[in-house]
Amino acid sequence: MTKNYTKLLHFPTHLRDRMVSSTLSDSLREQYHARSCRVIKGDSVRVMRGEYSGIEGKVERVNTKKGSLSIEGIQREKVKGGNVKVQIHASNVIIMSLKLDDKYRQKKIQRKLNVSNGAAERSRKQGKSKKQTKTVRNQEDQEQR
Repeated sequence: MTKNYTKLLHFPTHLRDRMVSSTLSDSLREQYHARSCRVIKGDSVRVMRGEYSGIEGKVERVNTKKGSLSIEGIQREKVKGGNVKVQIHASNVIIMSLKLDDKYRQKKIQRKLNVSNGAAERSRKQGKSKKQTKTVRNQEDQEQR
């Protein structure tokens, strides 16, 4: 018997989609300046926890209601015979490579890159660290009071 998470069923779709995100591998983190990303069909992932840990494969199906993924190559045998795809929760995998055929996804990644590069440039131009700018702002606020 599967568990029904009734609270998840009442979430709006855009929030449920956010729950099907997973962390990126170290190389992808450096490349895209992002820690995590939504998993879609066609991404290559590696299972990090559970019985199937260490197995890599492509995502065949994403279930947003349960927040789980079907990964090719991960199956188990039924008692009566036959194989069944095993559902693995998105938080238990790491994305190894992204499927970048989707224009919407490309734009979203490009936006993240621009934002992170812009913040780095601003701090370099000012020659100040985040902590220094924060103390300057606090001093200005106190002067205004």
